[in-house]
Amino acid sequence: MSDTITISYEVPANDFTRAGEASSSIKSKLKKMGVDPQIVRKVAIAMYEGEINMVIHATGGKIDVTISPEEIEMILVDHGPGIEDIDLAMQAGYSTAPDNIRTLGFGAGMGLPNMKKYTDELRIESKLGVGTTVIMKVKME
Repeated sequence: MSDTITISYEVPANDFTRAGEASSSIKSKLKKMGVDPQIVRKVAIAMYEGEINMVIHATGGKIDVTISPEEIEMILVDHGPGIEDIDLAMQAGYSTAPDNIRTLGFGAGMGLPNMKKYTDELRIESKLGVGTTVIMKVKME
């Protein structure tokens, strides 16, 4: 793979029937491109967790995925309420998901910890009342 490819996805808010479509799509594309299965798995898990967070906590958002020979970069941007305490939100099991979301099987507080676990680089920028930008990178090694 010599070229850089960028793919964009819109993530609708509160639509659990479509949640996971973007991460499933990128997983399929990476497989077809012949990307190492372990890298595909890491990208799919990290992106799914971010996508679900956008559906649960924000008013949806946009994901831009850039695939280069060196890395896969995922930039997730939402216009939700923002994350009040990023360090606290990074703790496994911490969740602000409401009960109705938890009854659907989401909101266990593993989203951000899994995003960190399955990426080589994770950066979160958030402003209360404005939204959150998450930048994740997975190296192509």
